Amino acid sequence: FTWRPTMATVTYPCYWQKKDSSGFWYWIYYARNGQAIARSSESYVKRDDCTRSIQIMKESSNSPVFYDN
Repeated sequence: FTWRPTMATVTYPCYWQKKDSSGFWYWIYYARNGQAIARSSESYVKRDDCTRSIQIMKESSNSPVFYDN
């Protein structure tokens, strides 16, 4: 038995881990309004590596933002 959350149990914002058609893990970040606004730039063989990339994103929240004029 694999537990899968239903839409009623999901709270936003959140990261959602999924497998692609090749069996590799990736994540999608959903905003407070439930809209997908970001996806991992790569897929991962191990779910732990996918989880680590989410941790890296969370830890970068205080990183500076640069922009072009």
